[in-house]
Amino acid sequence: MKYFESIFNVFYLTSVLYMSIKTILADKEKKIVKLFGFMGLVLGFGDSFHLVPRIYALLTTGLEANTAVLGIGKLITSITMTIFYVILLRIWEIRFNIKNDGGIRIFAGILAISRIALSLLPQNQWTVYNPPVIFGIYRNIPFTVLGILVVYLILKEANKHNDVIFKKIGIAVIISFACYLPVVLYANTYRMVGILMIPKTLAYLWIVYIGYKEKKKL
Repeated sequence: MKYFESIFNVFYLTSVLYMSIKTILADKEKKIVKLFGFMGLVLGFGDSFHLVPRIYALLTTGLEANTAVLGIGKLITSITMTIFYVILLRIWEIRFNIKNDGGIRIFAGILAISRIALSLLPQNQWTVYNPPVIFGIYRNIPFTVLGILVVYLILKEANKHNDVIFKKIGIAVIISFACYLPVVLYANTYRMVGILMIPKTLAYLWIVYIGYKEKKKL
């Protein structure tokens, strides 16, 4: 299993970073295309802080022996994943020409800042092998609300304009949260629940792929 996970993580990181860079370079004039690429780059860059040490740990001394570096990597990923959704919200604005959305921006900003602030609290005990589940729940409350907000806004406009591309993105975000939340709640108790991180990761890979594949239609 450790070899499968390591190969999968390498595949994911290289795919995300490759497609993101290609998307950024594809169209220097189209802002939405560059944002898609930058969003993917933030995703891959942030995840690498956790996944690269995890690959090393799996193939050498084990996860417990590398708890500190893995924990710091999770913290960085927690922050960059939040930025990912802020960028996705901006992409939604551009795609559907949304104006006068100050209220939505403020609400999303509060959620994003709350998520990051909660993630930075020492009570998270990122460098402990089995950190308290309760703070994992706390920091994911604003993150989940942000995800729900993004899904609602994207699917609302996508259905209104019959936008197939953004319908797929909305579905991918739903899949990612449906797989992620059980891990937050139960992974420490039931280790096999952690396998849901694979479809969760594939959902994010799908979002990046959509931007890469459909960049000429954006």
